[in-house]
Amino acid sequence: MKIKILGSGAGGGLPQWNCNCANCRRARDGSGDVLPRTQSSIAVSDDGVDWILVNASPDLLAQLRAQPDLQPARAMRDSGIAAVVLSDAQIDHVTGLLMLRERTTPLPLYACAPVLEDLSTGLPLVPLLGHYCGVDAHPIALGEPFAIPACDGVRFTAFPVDSKAPPYSPHRASSVPGDNIALLIEDVASGMRAFYAPGLEKINGDVRAAMHRADLVLVDGTFWRATEMIDLGFSTKRAADMGHLAQCGDHGRPGMIDWLDGLPRGTRKVLTHINNTNPILDPHSAEHALLREHGIDVARDGMQFEV
Repeated sequence: MKIKILGSGAGGGLPQWNCNCANCRRARDGSGDVLPRTQSSIAVSDDGVDWILVNASPDLLAQLRAQPDLQPARAMRDSGIAAVVLSDAQIDHVTGLLMLRERTTPLPLYACAPVLEDLSTGLPLVPLLGHYCGVDAHPIALGEPFAIPACDGVRFTAFPVDSKAPPYSPHRASSVPGDNIALLIEDVASGMRAFYAPGLEKINGDVRAAMHRADLVLVDGTFWRATEMIDLGFSTKRAADMGHLAQCGDHGRPGMIDWLDGLPRGTRKVLTHINNTNPILDPHSAEHALLREHGIDVARDGMQFEV
């Protein structure tokens, strides 16, 4: 099973268009110390030809240009993108769907019912695409493995996670199961597994168990500190208020580093969906060095894994 990180940044990417934090300035200066990052998405394949997108970022076209093997060119109009699976209905995970409107057949779209509802009402991308390629919607049932015909050597299982529904969702103040999911992705032939969760506010029992079953864990790396945005004067919200578990613990509550430390020896651990303010983006920072001491990698666009 092949997995590509198409985008490793949080909403806005790096540099964010209107931000002049230290990371954004250094990403703009071209020195190479702090690498630019597009907004988060991965692609999964069992044969390296047909691919499943997990989330469709606003930066999708740039991501595809950087990954020419997702364009196998078997016909005059062709793409390696066989389907899209959504982890939530957030703008930075769904607006890339509009970039796929030139398809000649309806787009296979796999998402939980609350996400499909949000994309038919508050952010009506599904009816909008009906005027172009159309959408072949497949509701995901939580906890039940499913396969996608074009990549039937890969099996997905969705788990509800604690995070936030988008501001245009009726569930914003009180999320319902399926607003946000993590995915356990399994290679049917080998039994090897990857866990993907770009947004995690808490780690509950089912999510913890799924992480422990995975050989590769790609997980929420949005913030270093719970008060990161407050400390920089960018927001009045803590990380949890925005649906994210910071890497550092907070008031006795374990942070993401603590949870990752508890995984079995040999698990590949990678932080993704990294906000532009997070000091781990600087490979020379003390925070980045601390992650390395704990055996945790920082995702970058274009990273590839075989699981």
